[in-house]
Amino acid sequence: MYFVSLTARNVYTRKVRSSLTGIAIAISIAVVVTMGVLTHSLRRTAISILRTGDADFSVAQKGVSDVIYSSVDEKDVDLIGSYEGVENAIGVLVDMTKLDEDHPFFLKLGIPPGDLEAFGVQIVAGRKYEPDSQTEIMLGYRAARDLGKTIGDQVVIDDDTFDVVGIYSTGQVFGDAASMMSLVGVQTEERKPGVVTLVFVRAVEGANLDEIRARIEYDRPELATVRTESEFGRIDRNLELISAANIGVSALALIIGAVSILNTMVLSVFERTREFGVLRAIGWSRMRVLLCVMMEALVVSLTGAMVGVGAGFVAVEILARSPDLVGVFQPDYPGGVFGRALAIAFGMAFVGALYPAARAALLRPLDAIRHE
Repeated sequence: MYFVSLTARNVYTRKVRSSLTGIAIAISIAVVVTMGVLTHSLRRTAISILRTGDADFSVAQKGVSDVIYSSVDEKDVDLIGSYEGVENAIGVLVDMTKLDEDHPFFLKLGIPPGDLEAFGVQIVAGRKYEPDSQTEIMLGYRAARDLGKTIGDQVVIDDDTFDVVGIYSTGQVFGDAASMMSLVGVQTEERKPGVVTLVFVRAVEGANLDEIRARIEYDRPELATVRTESEFGRIDRNLELISAANIGVSALALIIGAVSILNTMVLSVFERTREFGVLRAIGWSRMRVLLCVMMEALVVSLTGAMVGVGAGFVAVEILARSPDLVGVFQPDYPGGVFGRALAIAFGMAFVGALYPAARAALLRPLDAIRHE
């Protein structure tokens, strides 16, 4: 108990220095939390586009800056669908547009009406759109609810008026907040005849997915297949750059925090040289002195980290309300982000306090007591 109270008193008696160090750590942790949540949430949003369909994996153009800019020829869709072990291959043209201020990133999916059932779409009201229609549209039930639309209403998208002929459900949040219309209609609007954005592939039961994917990429080296979240970088370089920046920020935060701790603890040990000499003289072991300094650093670091986590929450909520991110950035707080923040806080304390703690522990009692 005395050891703990001594640690707390030593931190408190140098409250200005400890507070400044804690602020530096809090800022670093806040940036780590904000970048971690931002990266995870944007990745989840991007992945949700690929998981809109009821498929085993997706196919897109390799190495594009954004998956929305992927371009796959419809002939490749037919080729993929002809492979042994493939039950169906559905080409979808994805168009992202600003519907209004509350829906700045509204998805319009172009898909042949005959593929809707295989795509995992269940019509809950109304009917399918006609195969060649350029004015009929179906709304996901979430989109219909948000827009206050029902069968027979009209919706204006990019100055074009569409008749709502159906309400559908996919069982996936992102797909149910979007819209669907004929593939030909979207291709005509986007001036992309014979082109789709993504191919959703479903294999027959028991088929070897790895073999099918390998064959697709061998026959069409400009395409890439994606099955898991970790593979998403193959078709979206922007998200990989954000992920790399997140790692870089975490490393930089660790360095900044460790340097701040190092500076604080070196000064603290220097000022308390005589104190450590007395403690050694009355029987404190080197290990106990080392732990005392390390504990002080840990208290400062964890206190700053708690403040930083709170600041990170605030920053994330501010970003979520930014007009440029509304509809794309939907905050999700995974435990891994906070685990990383906690690990960085411990790392800051350990790395920053290691040298001053070792210096204090190795002091010779007589020399330390005589220190001026």
